[in-house]
Amino acid sequence: MLVLVAPGQGAQTPGFLNPWLDLPGAADRLAAWSDAIGLDLAHYGTQADADAIRDTAVAQPLLVAAGLLSATALGDITPGAVAGHSVGEITAAAYAGVLGEDEALRLVRTRGLAMADAAAVTETGMAALLGGAPEVTVPHLEKLGLTPANVNGAGQIVAAGTLEQLAALQEDKPEGVRKVVALKVAGAFHTEHMAPAVTALEEAAASITVADPRLTYVSNRDGATVATGAEVISRLVGQVANPVRWDLCMETFKEMGVTALIEVCPGGTLTGLAKRALPGVKTLAVKTPDDLDAARALVAEHS
Repeated sequence: MLVLVAPGQGAQTPGFLNPWLDLPGAADRLAAWSDAIGLDLAHYGTQADADAIRDTAVAQPLLVAAGLLSATALGDITPGAVAGHSVGEITAAAYAGVLGEDEALRLVRTRGLAMADAAAVTETGMAALLGGAPEVTVPHLEKLGLTPANVNGAGQIVAAGTLEQLAALQEDKPEGVRKVVALKVAGAFHTEHMAPAVTALEEAAASITVADPRLTYVSNRDGATVATGAEVISRLVGQVANPVRWDLCMETFKEMGVTALIEVCPGGTLTGLAKRALPGVKTLAVKTPDDLDAARALVAEHS
C-alpha cells in the first residue's frame, strides 16, 4: 500500500521550482495560479533568495503549488492514502479532490497572509528539540508555557511560544533533550497565537465548494481518516492554531499496512521521519523531475 504525503513550511529552498517549469504545461499552470492569487509564484520559486521565500505569505502558496505540480506529474495514480504536514494538508486535500486547485491556492494565500498578520502581533517563534521522550518533554514544555506545536514522531518535537518562553527553554531543557535549535520561522504556528488567522480562514472557507475526498485522507490533527469534504475543510481551518500530530499520522500508516511512502516536492522532511519511525517502509522524496521515474516504479510496485 502506498501513501502520498506533502511537506510543510520550511521545506522550500531558493530556486527549487526551476526544473519543474520545464515540464509540459507547468509554466502555464503556475502563471494561472499566480494570477488567481496575485503572487508571482514563478519568480519566488526560481529567482528569489532564502529570506524572500521564508516569508509566511510567500512560502505557503509556493509549497502548495510545488506539491500539486509534482503530484500530478506522477501521472494517473491512486495511492492508498494521502496526508500533509501543516500547510501540506491543503496540497493533500486538493489532490484528493476535496477542493479545486485554484481554490486551494486562494485558500493557502489567505492562510499565509493571515498567519503572517497574526505573527506580527507578538514576538514569537519555534524551536526543535533534539532527543528526549514525549512523555517527559511535553509536560516540561507546558510547564514553561510553551506549546508542543509539532509532535512529529521519531523523537522530534517542535516547541512554540514567545521569545521569552523559548529563551527559558534554552536554559531549562527537558530531561534527555540534547539540544534546542531555533527555527527560522516568523511566529508560533499551530498555537493560540494564530487564533486571529482561524477567523480569516473561516471566512474564506465559507465560499469554497467542497467534495468528499476520493482518496483516504489522513488528518494531522489526530491521525484519523476523514470521509467528508466538510470535515476536511473544518480541520484545515482549525489546524493553524492547533498542534500537528504527524506522529499519529504515521501510527495510522502502520495500522493501514502502508509499505511505501512518496513525499511530493520539495520532499525530504517527511521521508526522513518515516525512515526512522516506519522501518521496512520504502520511502522516496520527490525533489526534481529526475525523481519521477523512480517514484512511478515505486507506485507500480506498491499501489
